[in-house]
Amino acid sequence: MNRRSVLSVSAMAVLGLALLPASALSQQKSLKEQIVGTWTHVSTKYKFPDGKTTDTFGANAKGMLMFDAAGHVVFVNLRSDLPKFAAKDRTKGTPQENQAVVAGSFAYFGTYTVNEAERTFTVHYEGTTFPNFDGIDAKRTITALTAEELKYANTVSTVGEGVVVEAVWKRAN
Repeated sequence: MNRRSVLSVSAMAVLGLALLPASALSQQKSLKEQIVGTWTHVSTKYKFPDGKTTDTFGANAKGMLMFDAAGHVVFVNLRSDLPKFAAKDRTKGTPQENQAVVAGSFAYFGTYTVNEAERTFTVHYEGTTFPNFDGIDAKRTITALTAEELKYANTVSTVGEGVVVEAVWKRAN
């Protein structure tokens, strides 16, 4: 190989290496792009200030979390063992049936924003099954995110101050 060929190959290699990080960076999706879609419930745990944890919705809980690209979010979580209503009419549940459903489920809809630098997303509740949350914002910290799994911590809990909700979701197929 002559000197000119060596210089040409070297120049192309340097140029290729210089461009590689830019192209790799341009292919990386933002956090918002990564969370958009439908997720199914894996686990939700309450972590209390004393360190105790509890499985919020019990064994085999069901749930779905949906983010759209326009910034809308819908969330539903419930126990798998919710009682059937004896009256077969949801407006005529017994006090015990109603209590079990309220304690064993949570749903909301609203909008969300993502803070890429903080690795957080904030939900603005527009409507919830816990009316105390209607109109408030709740920030969640993304603790892990892959193409197939989303984990986050939420310090705004429906069960009181100081309780952290640790949630795990898998992408729906």
